[in-house]
Amino acid sequence: MTGRSWTPAFVGLGSNLDDPPRQLDAATAALERIPDTRLVAVARRYGSDPVGPADQPRFLNTVAVVLTRLGAPALHAALRAAEVELGKVPPAVRFGPRRIDLDLLVFGAEVIQFADLEVPHPRMHERAFVLYPLAELAPDLWIPGRGRVARLKAAVRGDDLTLQ
Repeated sequence: MTGRSWTPAFVGLGSNLDDPPRQLDAATAALERIPDTRLVAVARRYGSDPVGPADQPRFLNTVAVVLTRLGAPALHAALRAAEVELGKVPPAVRFGPRRIDLDLLVFGAEVIQFADLEVPHPRMHERAFVLYPLAELAPDLWIPGRGRVARLKAAVRGDDLTLQ
C-alpha cells in the first residue's frame, strides 16, 4: 500500500474491434485487478460513430469510476499495461479502429500535463460518448478548466449515440 489517500478517478473505455462488448467486459475485469485500486461503478454502454476515419465499425464506449491510492502516472501506467494485456495494437492511423482503449479522463481535482499524460483528458469535453456515460456516474463532477459534467453534456450533440 502506498500510504496515499484514496482518490477518485474516471476512466474511459472504448472498443470497435473483436467483439466490443467482450472487450469492455475484459477491460472492466482488468480495472478490478489494478493494485491499490477499487472499481466503484461502470456506466451503461453507448454505441457511437468513430471520431476518426469513417470506414471503420462503430465504437462501444463507457466510463468507469475507481478509487485509487496510486498517483496519476502510476494509474496511467497500469491502464497502458492493461491495454497490452488485453491485446491492444496501436491503430495504423490516428483515431483508427482499436480493440481496446483505456483513457484516464479525470484524476481527483488534479490538472496534469506531461508528455504522455494530460488530465483532464484534453478532448473529453467535446465527446458525447464520454460525457453521456460520465454524466450517469457524476453529473455534478467539476472538470478543471471546463465546468460541470452535466453542463458539458448539454453542450454536445449525442445524435449518433445508441444505448447498448
